[in-house]
Amino acid sequence: MIWVCRYCQQQPEKSICIICQTSENLWICVICGFVGCGRYKEGHAIRQWEETQHCYSLELETQRVWDYAGNNFVHRLIQSKTDGKLVKLNAHCVHGDHSCGSCDCSDDAAISEALLNNRVEVIVNEYNDLLTSQLENQKLYFESLMQEVKEETETEISEAVEKAMTLKLQKLQAKLDKCVKEKKFLDDLNENLVWNQEIWEAKIKEIEESEEMNPEQRVLESSY
Repeated sequence: MIWVCRYCQQQPEKSICIICQTSENLWICVICGFVGCGRYKEGHAIRQWEETQHCYSLELETQRVWDYAGNNFVHRLIQSKTDGKLVKLNAHCVHGDHSCGSCDCSDDAAISEALLNNRVEVIVNEYNDLLTSQLENQKLYFESLMQEVKEETETEISEAVEKAMTLKLQKLQAKLDKCVKEKKFLDDLNENLVWNQEIWEAKIKEIEESEEMNPEQRVLESSY
């Protein structure tokens, strides 16, 4: 299976950075197609890598592929500006800083010798392996994000349940303390009532005994 970059096949009339709208120093993510400016502009392309971990980005001007994780160029093929075919990148380009882009500075004979041959399939397979590895890394990356979200959600739920239980226990404890206080008040009141009852029972008994005395004794006692 050969993966074909849709951007290389159907390029827009004018590409711009999705964030700042600049048309200079543009890079496109080979995984999701995000177009952003390079680190020498606003750096939106590298920020997109930091947020998504999409490692491979294609420089639109030179069509070279940059690996953010490895911090180097990883491609071997570029698209010839002459006939649009894939050609092998000339490692001995006279421009030491690779500013020529697709080595158009070389002569036609050099380009002809660099045209795809029986090694193209091997090189394309290498690209496929790189992209497959990147997609697998993306799968693991997003699975880890999902796991983090799951763990955070479970933690939040656990904390919410614990907080609710603590609040409920506090309310029950407050009710219990109130009941204990009321019980103590009722116990003290009952104790006082019992004590008063004993006093009044003694007085009543004393009155009843005094009423049982004969009239003579009352008269004698009253005379005294």
